[in-house]
Amino acid sequence: MKHTLWGTFCIAAISLQLLILGCGNNSKSSTYTGVLEGKSVQVPALTGGKVVKLLVDTGEEVKEGAVLAVIDTTELVLQRIQLGATLEELAVQKEIAETNLKRSKADLEYVQQREGRMKMLYENQAMPKQNLDDLRNEMQRAQSAYEAARQQVRSLESRKKQIEAQAGMVEKKISDAVITAPVGGLVSTLYYEVGEAVPPMQPVLELIHVSELEVKIYIPEKELPNVKHGQEVKIRVDGVKEELPGRVSWVSPKAEFTPKTILTPETRTSLVYAVKVTIPNPKRTLKHGMPVEVIL
Repeated sequence: MKHTLWGTFCIAAISLQLLILGCGNNSKSSTYTGVLEGKSVQVPALTGGKVVKLLVDTGEEVKEGAVLAVIDTTELVLQRIQLGATLEELAVQKEIAETNLKRSKADLEYVQQREGRMKMLYENQAMPKQNLDDLRNEMQRAQSAYEAARQQVRSLESRKKQIEAQAGMVEKKISDAVITAPVGGLVSTLYYEVGEAVPPMQPVLELIHVSELEVKIYIPEKELPNVKHGQEVKIRVDGVKEELPGRVSWVSPKAEFTPKTILTPETRTSLVYAVKVTIPNPKRTLKHGMPVEVIL
Protein backbone atom coordinates (compact mmCIF):
# COMPACT_ATOMS: atom_id res chain seq x y z
CA MET A 1 0.00 0.00 0.00
CA LYS A 2 2.84 2.41 0.84
CA HIS A 3 4.49 1.72 -2.49
CA THR A 4 1.26 2.49 -4.30
CA LEU A 5 0.87 5.85 -2.57
CA TRP A 6 4.51 6.72 -3.17
CA GLY A 7 4.18 5.87 -6.89
CA THR A 8 1.08 8.00 -7.18
CA PHE A 9 2.88 10.91 -5.50
CA CYS A 10 5.87 10.61 -7.85
CA ILE A 11 3.68 10.58 -10.95
CA ALA A 12 1.83 13.69 -9.74
CA ALA A 13 5.12 15.50 -9.00
CA ILE A 14 6.54 14.68 -12.43
CA SER A 15 3.34 15.82 -14.15
CA LEU A 16 3.45 19.13 -12.25
CA GLN A 17 7.11 19.65 -13.23
CA LEU A 18 6.35 18.98 -16.90
CA LEU A 19 3.46 21.41 -16.73
CA ILE A 20 5.71 24.11 -15.26
CA LEU A 21 8.38 23.47 -17.89
CA GLY A 22 5.78 23.58 -20.63
CA CYS A 23 4.50 26.91 -19.41
CA GLY A 24 8.03 28.20 -19.24
CA ASN A 25 8.66 27.20 -22.85
CA ASN A 26 5.51 28.97 -24.04
CA SER A 27 6.55 32.21 -22.37
CA LYS A 28 10.12 32.02 -23.59
CA SER A 29 11.20 35.19 -25.41
CA SER A 30 13.95 35.78 -27.94
CA THR A 31 16.28 38.77 -27.99
CA TYR A 32 17.80 40.28 -31.13
CA THR A 33 20.24 43.13 -31.55
CA GLY A 34 20.04 45.89 -34.14
CA VAL A 35 20.88 49.52 -34.81
CA LEU A 36 18.27 52.27 -34.82
CA GLU A 37 17.77 54.14 -38.06
CA GLY A 38 15.64 57.12 -38.97
CA LYS A 39 14.25 57.62 -42.46
CA SER A 40 16.45 60.12 -44.26
CA VAL A 41 15.22 62.90 -46.57
CA GLN A 42 17.52 64.62 -49.03
CA VAL A 43 16.40 68.26 -49.20
CA PRO A 44 17.22 69.62 -52.68
CA ALA A 45 17.82 73.11 -54.00
CA LEU A 46 15.05 73.44 -56.59
CA THR A 47 16.69 76.71 -57.65
CA GLY A 48 20.42 76.54 -58.31
CA GLY A 49 22.80 79.30 -57.27
CA LYS A 50 25.03 80.57 -54.50
CA VAL A 51 24.03 79.78 -50.92
CA VAL A 52 23.66 83.15 -49.21
CA LYS A 53 22.14 81.95 -45.94
CA LEU A 54 22.38 78.68 -44.01
CA LEU A 55 20.14 78.80 -40.99
CA VAL A 56 20.76 75.35 -39.48
CA ASP A 57 23.68 73.22 -38.38
CA THR A 58 24.28 69.51 -38.07
CA GLY A 59 22.64 67.94 -35.04
CA GLU A 60 19.90 70.55 -34.93
CA GLU A 61 16.28 69.42 -34.92
CA VAL A 62 13.91 71.41 -37.13
CA LYS A 63 10.15 71.47 -37.59
CA GLU A 64 8.30 70.98 -40.84
CA GLY A 65 8.23 74.23 -42.84
CA ALA A 66 11.24 75.77 -41.08
CA VAL A 67 13.57 77.81 -43.32
CA LEU A 68 16.82 75.92 -43.80
CA ALA A 69 18.77 77.90 -46.40
CA VAL A 70 18.43 80.71 -48.95
CA ILE A 71 19.81 80.78 -52.50
CA ASP A 72 20.86 84.01 -54.24
CA THR A 73 18.06 85.38 -56.48
CA THR A 74 19.68 88.54 -57.93
CA GLU A 75 19.59 87.26 -61.50
CA LEU A 76 16.04 86.00 -61.11
CA VAL A 77 14.86 89.36 -59.77
CA LEU A 78 16.39 91.10 -62.80
CA GLN A 79 14.61 88.61 -65.07
CA ARG A 80 11.35 89.41 -63.31
CA ILE A 81 11.87 93.15 -63.90
CA GLN A 82 12.69 92.51 -67.57
CA LEU A 83 9.57 90.39 -68.06
CA GLY A 84 7.46 93.03 -66.31
CA ALA A 85 8.77 95.68 -68.73
CA THR A 86 7.99 93.38 -71.66
CA LEU A 87 4.43 92.96 -70.44
CA GLU A 88 4.03 96.74 -70.22
CA GLU A 89 5.31 97.09 -73.77
CA LEU A 90 2.91 94.40 -74.98
CA ALA A 91 0.03 96.21 -73.29
CA VAL A 92 0.84 99.37 -75.28
CA GLN A 93 1.19 97.39 -78.50
CA LYS A 94 -2.15 95.72 -77.86
CA GLU A 95 -3.85 99.10 -77.38
CA ILE A 96 -2.47 100.24 -80.74
CA ALA A 97 -3.50 96.97 -82.39
CA GLU A 98 -7.04 97.20 -80.99
CA THR A 99 -7.30 100.78 -82.27
CA ASN A 100 -6.22 99.61 -85.73
CA LEU A 101 -8.73 96.77 -85.51
CA LYS A 102 -11.59 99.18 -84.76
CA ARG A 103 -10.55 101.49 -87.60
CA SER A 104 -10.18 98.64 -90.11
CA LYS A 105 -13.56 97.24 -89.08
CA ALA A 106 -15.19 100.64 -89.56
CA ASP A 107 -13.49 100.99 -92.97
CA LEU A 108 -14.71 97.56 -94.03
CA GLU A 109 -18.29 98.29 -92.96
CA TYR A 110 -18.24 101.61 -94.83
CA VAL A 111 -16.96 99.99 -98.04
CA GLN A 112 -19.56 97.21 -97.72
CA GLN A 113 -22.34 99.80 -97.48
CA ARG A 114 -20.99 101.64 -100.53
CA GLU A 115 -20.74 98.37 -102.42
CA GLY A 116 -24.42 97.68 -101.72
CA ARG A 117 -25.50 101.09 -103.00
CA MET A 118 -23.29 100.97 -106.11
CA LYS A 119 -24.53 97.48 -106.91
CA MET A 120 -28.08 98.84 -107.00
CA LEU A 121 -26.96 101.70 -109.25
CA TYR A 122 -25.20 99.28 -111.56
CA GLU A 123 -28.25 97.03 -111.74
CA ASN A 124 -30.31 100.11 -112.67
CA GLN A 125 -27.67 100.94 -115.30
CA ALA A 126 -26.91 104.22 -113.52
CA MET A 127 -23.20 103.44 -113.10
CA PRO A 128 -20.58 101.68 -115.22
CA LYS A 129 -19.36 98.23 -114.13
CA GLN A 130 -15.77 99.47 -113.83
CA ASN A 131 -16.68 101.62 -110.86
CA LEU A 132 -18.31 98.65 -109.14
CA ASP A 133 -15.24 96.48 -109.79
CA ASP A 134 -12.94 99.15 -108.38
CA LEU A 135 -15.06 99.40 -105.24
CA ARG A 136 -15.05 95.63 -104.81
CA ASN A 137 -11.23 95.59 -105.01
CA GLU A 138 -11.22 98.29 -102.34
CA MET A 139 -13.55 96.15 -100.20
CA GLN A 140 -11.17 93.17 -100.50
CA ARG A 141 -8.27 95.34 -99.34
CA ALA A 142 -10.37 96.54 -96.39
CA GLN A 143 -11.27 92.92 -95.57
CA SER A 144 -7.57 91.94 -95.66
CA ALA A 145 -6.66 94.89 -93.44
CA TYR A 146 -9.36 93.91 -90.96
CA GLU A 147 -8.16 90.26 -90.81
CA ALA A 148 -4.55 91.40 -90.39
CA ALA A 149 -5.57 93.67 -87.51
CA ARG A 150 -7.44 90.78 -85.85
CA GLN A 151 -4.43 88.49 -86.21
CA GLN A 152 -2.18 91.16 -84.72
CA VAL A 153 -4.38 91.39 -81.61
CA ARG A 154 -4.48 87.60 -81.26
CA SER A 155 -0.70 87.39 -81.70
CA LEU A 156 -0.14 89.97 -78.96
CA GLU A 157 -2.53 88.11 -76.65
CA SER A 158 -0.62 84.86 -77.25
CA ARG A 159 2.68 86.64 -76.66
CA LYS A 160 1.32 88.04 -73.40
CA LYS A 161 0.41 84.53 -72.19
CA GLN A 162 3.94 83.31 -73.00
CA ILE A 163 5.54 86.17 -71.05
CA GLU A 164 3.17 85.63 -68.13
CA ALA A 165 4.11 81.94 -68.07
CA GLN A 166 7.81 82.86 -68.05
CA ALA A 167 7.16 85.35 -65.25
CA GLY A 168 5.34 82.62 -63.32
CA MET A 169 8.32 80.28 -63.66
CA VAL A 170 10.67 83.01 -62.47
CA GLU A 171 8.42 83.70 -59.49
CA LYS A 172 8.44 80.00 -58.63
CA LYS A 173 12.23 79.88 -58.82
CA ILE A 174 12.45 82.91 -56.54
CA SER A 175 10.07 81.22 -54.11
CA ASP A 176 12.01 77.94 -54.32
CA ALA A 177 15.21 79.80 -53.47
CA VAL A 178 13.99 79.78 -49.88
CA ILE A 179 14.59 76.14 -48.90
CA THR A 180 12.24 74.87 -46.21
CA ALA A 181 12.03 71.57 -44.36
CA PRO A 182 9.58 69.21 -46.10
CA VAL A 183 9.32 67.22 -42.86
CA GLY A 184 10.43 67.62 -39.30
CA GLY A 185 13.69 65.94 -38.42
CA LEU A 186 17.31 66.11 -37.37
CA VAL A 187 19.91 67.75 -39.62
CA SER A 188 22.41 64.95 -40.13
CA THR A 189 24.54 66.26 -43.01
CA LEU A 190 25.25 69.62 -44.65
CA TYR A 191 26.48 69.24 -48.22
CA TYR A 192 27.10 72.97 -48.89
CA GLU A 193 28.26 75.97 -46.93
CA VAL A 194 27.50 79.69 -47.33
CA GLY A 195 29.16 81.06 -50.45
CA GLU A 196 29.23 77.76 -52.31
CA ALA A 197 27.22 77.27 -55.51
CA VAL A 198 24.71 74.44 -55.59
CA PRO A 199 23.37 73.06 -58.91
CA PRO A 200 19.60 72.80 -59.40
CA MET A 201 17.96 69.71 -57.86
CA GLN A 202 21.07 68.81 -55.87
CA PRO A 203 20.64 68.09 -52.12
CA VAL A 204 21.75 70.87 -49.81
CA LEU A 205 21.33 68.89 -46.60
CA GLU A 206 19.93 65.67 -45.18
CA LEU A 207 17.18 65.36 -42.59
CA ILE A 208 16.49 62.27 -40.51
CA HIS A 209 13.13 61.50 -38.92
CA VAL A 210 13.52 61.27 -35.16
CA SER A 211 9.90 61.12 -34.02
CA GLU A 212 9.80 57.49 -35.14
CA LEU A 213 12.77 55.18 -35.65
CA GLU A 214 13.26 51.73 -37.12
CA VAL A 215 15.52 48.80 -36.33
CA LYS A 216 16.11 45.84 -38.61
CA ILE A 217 16.68 42.43 -37.06
CA TYR A 218 17.13 38.99 -38.57
CA ILE A 219 14.93 36.09 -37.47
CA PRO A 220 15.96 32.45 -37.95
CA GLU A 221 13.72 30.55 -40.31
CA LYS A 222 12.44 28.20 -37.59
CA GLU A 223 11.22 31.13 -35.46
CA LEU A 224 9.50 33.03 -38.27
CA PRO A 225 6.01 31.56 -37.56
CA ASN A 226 6.09 33.32 -34.17
CA VAL A 227 6.52 36.77 -35.79
CA LYS A 228 3.47 38.60 -37.15
CA HIS A 229 2.99 41.97 -38.82
CA GLY A 230 1.75 44.47 -36.24
CA GLN A 231 3.04 42.39 -33.34
CA GLU A 232 3.92 44.37 -30.22
CA VAL A 233 7.51 43.97 -29.00
CA LYS A 234 9.73 45.42 -26.31
CA ILE A 235 12.87 47.48 -26.84
CA ARG A 236 15.74 47.48 -24.40
CA VAL A 237 18.26 50.34 -24.50
CA ASP A 238 21.42 50.80 -22.47
CA GLY A 239 20.96 53.67 -20.03
CA VAL A 240 17.15 53.47 -20.07
CA LYS A 241 15.59 51.61 -17.16
CA GLU A 242 12.18 50.79 -18.58
CA GLU A 243 11.57 48.78 -21.73
CA LEU A 244 10.15 50.79 -24.62
CA PRO A 245 7.28 49.68 -26.89
CA GLY A 246 7.77 48.75 -30.52
CA ARG A 247 5.78 47.18 -33.33
CA VAL A 248 6.69 44.84 -36.18
CA SER A 249 6.08 46.93 -39.30
CA TRP A 250 7.55 44.68 -42.00
CA VAL A 251 8.53 41.06 -42.44
CA SER A 252 10.57 40.09 -45.47
CA PRO A 253 8.81 37.59 -47.73
CA LYS A 254 12.13 36.15 -48.84
CA ALA A 255 14.80 34.30 -46.92
CA GLU A 256 18.44 35.31 -47.15
CA PHE A 257 21.74 34.13 -45.83
CA THR A 258 22.88 35.65 -42.57
CA PRO A 259 24.22 39.17 -43.34
CA LYS A 260 27.99 39.39 -43.41
CA THR A 261 27.95 41.93 -40.62
CA ILE A 262 26.72 39.29 -38.18
CA LEU A 263 28.33 36.18 -39.65
CA THR A 264 29.89 33.59 -37.41
CA PRO A 265 31.42 30.27 -38.46
CA GLU A 266 28.37 28.51 -37.02
CA THR A 267 25.74 30.66 -38.80
CA ARG A 268 27.50 31.25 -42.10
CA THR A 269 25.02 29.14 -44.05
CA SER A 270 21.87 29.63 -41.98
CA LEU A 271 18.80 31.24 -43.53
CA VAL A 272 17.16 34.24 -41.86
CA TYR A 273 14.32 36.66 -42.56
CA ALA A 274 14.70 40.42 -42.19
CA VAL A 275 12.17 42.07 -39.89
CA LYS A 276 11.67 45.80 -39.33
CA VAL A 277 10.45 47.09 -36.00
CA THR A 278 9.06 50.62 -35.69
CA ILE A 279 9.62 52.45 -32.41
CA PRO A 280 7.84 55.70 -31.42
CA ASN A 281 10.24 58.32 -30.11
CA PRO A 282 8.12 61.26 -28.89
CA LYS A 283 10.56 62.23 -26.13
CA ARG A 284 13.61 61.91 -28.43
CA THR A 285 15.12 59.41 -26.00
CA LEU A 286 16.39 57.24 -28.85
CA LYS A 287 19.06 58.39 -31.28
CA HIS A 288 19.88 57.47 -34.84
CA GLY A 289 22.64 54.84 -34.85
CA MET A 290 21.98 53.68 -31.31
CA PRO A 291 22.23 49.89 -30.71
CA VAL A 292 19.17 48.31 -29.10
CA GLU A 293 17.81 44.91 -28.16
CA VAL A 294 14.47 43.75 -29.53
CA ILE A 295 12.57 41.28 -27.36
CA LEU A 296 10.04 39.13 -29.20
